[in-house]
Formats: sequence, structure tokens, C-alpha cells
Amino acid sequence: MSEQVTRTVLVPVARGTEEIEAVTIIDVLRRAGADVEIAACGKQLQKTCARGTVLMADCLLESCGNDDYSAIILPGGATGAAKMRDNEILVEMLHRQDRAGRLIGAICAAPAIILAPNGFLEGRKATCHPDYAKNLPENTFQDKHVVADGNLVTSQGPGTALEFTLFLTAILFNEKRRLQIAESMVVSGYRNKWLYQAYNETDNIELNLRECI
Repeated sequence: MSEQVTRTVLVPVARGTEEIEAVTIIDVLRRAGADVEIAACGKQLQKTCARGTVLMADCLLESCGNDDYSAIILPGGATGAAKMRDNEILVEMLHRQDRAGRLIGAICAAPAIILAPNGFLEGRKATCHPDYAKNLPENTFQDKHVVADGNLVTSQGPGTALEFTLFLTAILFNEKRRLQIAESMVVSGYRNKWLYQAYNETDNIELNLRECI
């Protein structure tokens, strides 16, 4: 993809969002050069996360419900994910994102609590925190750190958040950019094939995103 194209990313947050996942997604994608917007579910910009960390969002989700993004990335945390699942504006944004073939990412509890009950995982492969695997449709769960199926990328939890977000960086930008960010952050083993092989397995995802970003 051309480096001149702006990648816009929406990261919704709610009370009870898992902070390691949210901050990793926001930080790494901003380092990569994406325009990341943090959107708060509900009526307050300030959100207290699962372990007590306080995040200040850029905007309320309801103010950007009609906007389109290169990617919508959902952090986990069971309480926060449940609030996102019940947010009609976000669910409609996700359906619009999916219909357009643009990137959707979800980690930890988010695939099971947000995506599964809203029909996004039917006939697809995905992963999530192992404790929530039973909540995915039959034959969906893959016990891998990161799983991609078409425009959908899922991951397992706080410990895989960096791998997940570097994977998203490779998709939104390219493998060269992923390597640059990983090197600058002193990520161990970033030059091996632990991520790039998985990236190459996502058949037409780069083409689909190129058409929509």
C-alpha cells in the first residue's frame, strides 16, 4: 500500500476495558503513523479500565457513528466488551465495516462477547481468550496468538497484544513498517517469521483493504 494513504483507526473504550490491550493498540498504531481515534462508549470521555487505569478518550462514540475508518479495533476486558456489545451505534459501525471489507480487529474477550453474538464469526476462524472459547460458534476457535480470516483479525489476550498490533501494522501499512516499529521498540525476535508467516496466510486481505482504505 502507498505510504501516502492515511490509515484511520477507531479504538472504542468503555468502563472495564482491558488497559494493556487498549493502550498497546493505540500506542503501536500511532507509532506506525495511523490516525487513531479513541471513542468512548456512553456519555463520558473518561473511562476507568479493568485494573483501575483511567483513559481519556478523544471523542464520544455517538459523535463518529457515521464515519468510516480503515480499521475498527476492539480491546477486550469482559465488562468493557459487554458494554460495547450492547452499543447499537458501534454494532452498526462494525456491520458497515464488515460489509465494506475493511479491517476489524478484536482481542481477548471481545471476539466472544462482541463479535460472536452479533453474527460476525459465523463460518469464520477466530481466536479469543481461552476462557471464552466456548462462546464462539462451533469449529471457529483456533488456539493461536493471532488468527486472520478475510478482513477479521483476532487475538487472545494481554500477553499477545503486541504481536496482534504489529500484525495489524503489517496489514494497514506493510511488512517493512512492521519491522521498523518492532525494531524501534526493541521487540525480541522481530526479524524472524513469527508474524510474517501468519500475515502471508491472510489470502486477499491486503487487496481488500487497499480497495477500501
